[in-house]
Amino acid sequence: MRIFGKGRHRPSASWRQATDRAFTLIGDGRYEDAGELLTRAADLEPWLSESWFNLALLHKFRHDWEQARAAGLRAVALLDRETGAPDWWNVGIAATALQDWPLARRAWQAYGLKVPGGATVAGEPLGMELGSAAVRLSPEGEAEVVWGRRLDPARIEVLSIPLPSSGRRWGEVVLHDGVPHGERTTSAGHSYPVFDEIELWAPSPVPTWVVLLEAATEADRDALEQLAADAGFAAEDWSSSVRLLCRMCSESRMPSDEGEGEHLDPHDHSEPGHPGPLGHRTDGQLWVPERECGVAAPPSLVRGLLDGWVADSPDSRDWRDLEEVC
Repeated sequence: MRIFGKGRHRPSASWRQATDRAFTLIGDGRYEDAGELLTRAADLEPWLSESWFNLALLHKFRHDWEQARAAGLRAVALLDRETGAPDWWNVGIAATALQDWPLARRAWQAYGLKVPGGATVAGEPLGMELGSAAVRLSPEGEAEVVWGRRLDPARIEVLSIPLPSSGRRWGEVVLHDGVPHGERTTSAGHSYPVFDEIELWAPSPVPTWVVLLEAATEADRDALEQLAADAGFAAEDWSSSVRLLCRMCSESRMPSDEGEGEHLDPHDHSEPGHPGPLGHRTDGQLWVPERECGVAAPPSLVRGLLDGWVADSPDSRDWRDLEEVC
């Protein structure tokens, strides 16, 4: 008797009812109840790849990566097409979470992506040159969109300095989902997807500091950011880089560089005149010398970095109220 054949047929009404109800429960966060229904659906139609794809998806939501990998492999075994199936993408995410690099490479290749290295290479699938992207940290909480570098299809290294409310640091690597929710565009016309974080994949040992700067000009501010970068760390002017968006705006196609100076971004829901996390707009002035700045640097370096910045131009620069926040 062939149980796991690849012939397709219409699933039964019972399968559809159980599956539909399960996804309603998933939307309500009732994963345990949804799991019982999806397991029943898989028992009803074990030859359908969708049965196992749905279970793999549920286990991904639960961050149960062993189960997600097992269900995902059963789903891809029943596929009726060679490449491009989202089933393989879920397998790739689960394999990456588990650091199962041979399976991760196989999954990305089966999806249709080019993975550098030979077939026998068992290391991380690095060098895929996927470029920059944005990632939404803590998507179910105080969501924050930051910039990063894609290491592979499921991981982003955070290159912005996140606000302390996110619980994330500069330099951390986060596992992210495959379907983007929103885009960020630049004045040059480039568009970058915004992916949702799933979980922290690799922590960063570098703490986040907040400091109040007195920077007479934008060039003074830029000098600190360059000084930190030259030292191998980061500084970011939160007074100009942070804007508060509603969920609808955040998940839409948004320009990444609007809202500074005299231009008031209609999508910005922060309050004008407040630097840092309270808003990045000014009350019509082109530059406000007091800046709230995030710095990612070790405790042994951060004060020396700021003092060196001031020493280069003491008449136009100063700092105070340094505090470690994450």
